[in-house]
Amino acid sequence: MFRGKFRHNLDNKGRFSLPSKFREVLRVKYGSENLVITNYPDCLVAYPVKEWQKIEQRLLNMPWSIPEVRQYLRFFLGSAEECQPDKQGRILLPQSLRQEINLEKEVILLGMLNHFEIWNPKDLEKQFKHTKENFSQIVQAINPYLTGEKDLAT
Repeated sequence: MFRGKFRHNLDNKGRFSLPSKFREVLRVKYGSENLVITNYPDCLVAYPVKEWQKIEQRLLNMPWSIPEVRQYLRFFLGSAEECQPDKQGRILLPQSLRQEINLEKEVILLGMLNHFEIWNPKDLEKQFKHTKENFSQIVQAINPYLTGEKDLAT
């Protein structure tokens, strides 16, 4: 599973090094280091190809007649790129994805169990500040899922 927070610099070509812990997860659990990286409103998300294929299967079953579904799919799928690490374990972030979240020199990788997020450090700092200020309300909202009082499927 992807866990932890890692700070990396982008080189002049827009590449960053995958943490060795993440490379190990990709090799051992998924049998490939290839990732699909796409846009979320505040960050980029990187999925191992096997996890991405599960998402695609769920997306295929969504009701395409609903305008919000099509809007979501355009946003989420429209920027998706399959990325393969080079021999040094570096991932090239396409320019279009770097522009989406204003990445310049530094990125933060944040493990999210079956995928990881790629953040602009300033934006993640704001997100963490907001979370810290509202932590009691957040815990109250998610606690029923953590304790099993609410079904995770709902």
